[in-house]
Amino acid sequence: MKSIENRRAKHRYHILQRYEAGIALKGAEVKSIREGKADLRDAYCIIEDGEVFIIGMYIAPYEKGMEQIATRRKRKLLLNKNEIKRLYAKVQERGFTLIPLSLYFNEKGIAKLEIAVSKGKAKYEKRQKIKERELIREARQSIGKNPKNF
Repeated sequence: MKSIENRRAKHRYHILQRYEAGIALKGAEVKSIREGKADLRDAYCIIEDGEVFIIGMYIAPYEKGMEQIATRRKRKLLLNKNEIKRLYAKVQERGFTLIPLSLYFNEKGIAKLEIAVSKGKAKYEKRQKIKERELIREARQSIGKNPKNF
C-alpha cells in the first residue's frame, strides 16, 4: 500500500522540521487506511494539555465493519514528551503551524503520520513557483520540438 500524501502542503507551506508520530486509531480505521481511504487535505494538528491531536483528517468508514466511527474525529498523536515540548515551543512563535504530510505504515505494520512544523507561504511566492514551473515546461517543449535551439 502506498502512503497517503497531503500534496497541497508543499504548495501552501515552507516545511521546516519533520516528525514521525504514531496515531491512536479505533476499530476498523486501520483497515480503511490500508485500503487507501483516508484524506489529509484539510487536516491540521494542535497541542492541548501536553498532547498532540490531528483534526480534520478523513478516514472513510470500513464497509465490512460493525462499528460506526466518526469520519473526521479528533485523533491523538503519539509522540514523546521532549518532541511535544519542542513542537509546542515552535508553534507558539508567530506564523508557525503543525501540518500532516503523509500517513503510512512502517515496516512493522504500524500506522505512522509524518507531521511538519511549517510556515505559510505568501501569495506572491506561490505565483513565483508556478511561473518557474511554466518556464521549465516551455523550455522542455522547445527542446523536444527543435533540439538545435539549445
